[in-house]
Amino acid sequence: MPRFAFTVEFDGRPFMGWQRQAHGPSVQQTIEDAIAAVTGETTVIHAAGRTDAGVHGLAMRAHADIGKDITPFRLMEAINARMRPAPVAILACETVADDWHARFSCVGRSYVYRIANRRAPLTVDAGLVWRVIQPLDADAMHAAAQHLVGSHDFTTFRSAHCQAHSPVKTLDRLDVERLGDRIAIHAAARSFLHHQVRSMVGCLAMVGMGRWTANDLRDALEAKDRAALGLNAPPDGLYFVSATYP
Repeated sequence: MPRFAFTVEFDGRPFMGWQRQAHGPSVQQTIEDAIAAVTGETTVIHAAGRTDAGVHGLAMRAHADIGKDITPFRLMEAINARMRPAPVAILACETVADDWHARFSCVGRSYVYRIANRRAPLTVDAGLVWRVIQPLDADAMHAAAQHLVGSHDFTTFRSAHCQAHSPVKTLDRLDVERLGDRIAIHAAARSFLHHQVRSMVGCLAMVGMGRWTANDLRDALEAKDRAALGLNAPPDGLYFVSATYP
């Protein structure tokens, strides 16, 4: 049975997250229902990562096995048509080898977290960025972030509901950039713990506000204790950016 790989874009605001849920809509269910409508087949779509409620995707990678005789382009067009008006779109579709897996073949994942650092309420970007009204020192945030780069026990930055076997992760990149009143925090690793990015961003925001120093952030990391977390940022500003494969 052919295996199709998808690149998916979605606005996370209406969804309970990527994974199918019994108590609300999900991105996974939206796509699976569209595939069933197009092909008449019940299939499971596997993703490179799972996003929380309200988290967005710019280029999530996913795959599904589909028996219908259909080209990737026609499948993509048909799924997109069936998903309207849900804010989900298949950006690309291709056939891949039977042993290619969106999750298990992935060797790198990247996210960006977007902050609007302004006092004025959000209008166009409401639900799409985190508004922080206190002035943020992006340079101080970037310098502090470097304490988190590398291999560490990230228990402090891990959700109590995280199902990962180990809290040890290797963070390849954590950069903070400012452009006008916008701050972007870029994170890259092979994989992340549940809430890791949001928890790191929340603590970096505390550094930017002057409520924490870089040493406070390092001490929180070394505490290996969720109780040492300063702040967990909301899902609004978090975007899954890309998945890397060999």
